[in-house]
Amino acid sequence: MTDDRQEYRYSDIEQRWQEQWARTERFKVRKDEHRPKFYALVMFPYPSGRIHMGHVRNYTIGDVLARYKSRQGFNVLHPMGWDALGMPAETAAIERGIHPDDWTHANIDSMREQLKRLGFSYDWDREVATCDPDYYKWEQKIFIEAWKKGIAYRKTARVNWCDIHGVLANEQADGGVCWRCGGAVVEKEMPAWFLKTTDYADELLEGLETLHEGWPEHVIRQQQNWIGKSHGTRVEFPVEGAHAPLEIFTTRPDTLFGVTFMSLAAEHPRLATLVTPEQKADVDAFVERAKRLGALRSEGGLDKDGVFTGSYATNPLTGKRVAIYVANFVLMEYGTGAIMAVPAHDQRDFEFAKKYGIDIEVVINPEGETLNAEELTQAYVDEGILANSGPFTGMKNVEAIESINDYLEEKQFGGRTINYRLRDWGISRQRYWGTPIPMVHCPACGVVPVPESDLPILLPEDADLLEGGRSPLPGLEAFVRTDCPRCGSADARRETDTMDTFMCSSWYHYAYISPYYKGDTPIDPEKQINPEQAVQFL
Repeated sequence: MTDDRQEYRYSDIEQRWQEQWARTERFKVRKDEHRPKFYALVMFPYPSGRIHMGHVRNYTIGDVLARYKSRQGFNVLHPMGWDALGMPAETAAIERGIHPDDWTHANIDSMREQLKRLGFSYDWDREVATCDPDYYKWEQKIFIEAWKKGIAYRKTARVNWCDIHGVLANEQADGGVCWRCGGAVVEKEMPAWFLKTTDYADELLEGLETLHEGWPEHVIRQQQNWIGKSHGTRVEFPVEGAHAPLEIFTTRPDTLFGVTFMSLAAEHPRLATLVTPEQKADVDAFVERAKRLGALRSEGGLDKDGVFTGSYATNPLTGKRVAIYVANFVLMEYGTGAIMAVPAHDQRDFEFAKKYGIDIEVVINPEGETLNAEELTQAYVDEGILANSGPFTGMKNVEAIESINDYLEEKQFGGRTINYRLRDWGISRQRYWGTPIPMVHCPACGVVPVPESDLPILLPEDADLLEGGRSPLPGLEAFVRTDCPRCGSADARRETDTMDTFMCSSWYHYAYISPYYKGDTPIDPEKQINPEQAVQFL
């Protein structure tokens, strides 16, 4: 029996076909009203230097789908581009002693050639790179429009800070360490730019039920938890010697009669006024410890730690005096940054109360049983019958929630409310290799956007990157000094923060539709995505 198998000469065969595809523009997308449209979108890569097997796996899956749909008769849009700005590219360039622009474009050339050699069916005429001024010009325009509508704003806020890499997103400070250098991340107060994502919380939740139909249930649940819509209760606790009460948010008003202390986040704006002189040194030391913990505080698992502020509040339902502590497990990012502590029915509060010798008051018993606070080894968190709860004693705790809410509203102690875990998006970065924020600070006019006719505001090519990655922009007078667009003052200074790289990647799927469009908007209005058309995000 003879072996008729022939050697597959991939170098000759694949190169020949790829040259033919390029010559005939086989994958170029043209307008065709007679065929249904299909958008096969794969996430664009960081131009880090070389294609790795993770790229090959993901992009092969996308290519199979695009080719399959093409064979089915669809007019397939299958584009590719480069997520080129941000910390990874800048850090790699600094390590090699070259400019990020040179490093990035050399990598793009190399990776583009590799993708072409793999034979993927991309329409390379639609290629975009986020470091291209023709791309980030529109990002700057989007920012200005957001500012005009009140969506973009500047405020002093707490941020995750790495001494080498500046401001980090929560995801980049996992475990309290910087994702790039492994250095300690601390919390730091500084002015920063934000987008009001919180204004769109309900719209985002609605979108999860419609736009993401067919997505894995656990992915939808993760997004819902990230937005974190909670129906709960607002309660005001009067503070001794203060005019304004402390406001808390709770989803458990049924446990209000069991409050034996209160806890504040280390960043709570009322903390400074609540600390007595005798407690100030201890509280200040605690706040510094909390800052050093950084993002670790949001991950749980920490030993419960806190300090008495020296001040007291009053439980509005019982009239009892309750001490106010500052505690490491309370976060400003959720609720009001102050919590009512019910140690008998919340495990964190239970552990804290045991550590500091605070009273524990049982207000929910298992049906048919009576719990003894002194014998508890952990908090009782299940349903049961209310005890020691005034007029609500004897009711099932779940059923009592609405009655207690009615009572709070009647007595004007608080009432029903909605809370979100989602917070506004901080987009400021103290890095060079990012999209310049197109705003000017004028001593007379305040913060003013640059004229749209001046866009794009370019990154200065002659900037020398500083050791450790600190941005050179604040010290580059040729970039910083500018005239105020409103009053003409020569004392105005340009914003030196750049945008988070996720700003670049938040709209690239639209840029592919009409790349290099020369109109007044980022996207040709005649080429907008129709939500009813098939779009596959990979």
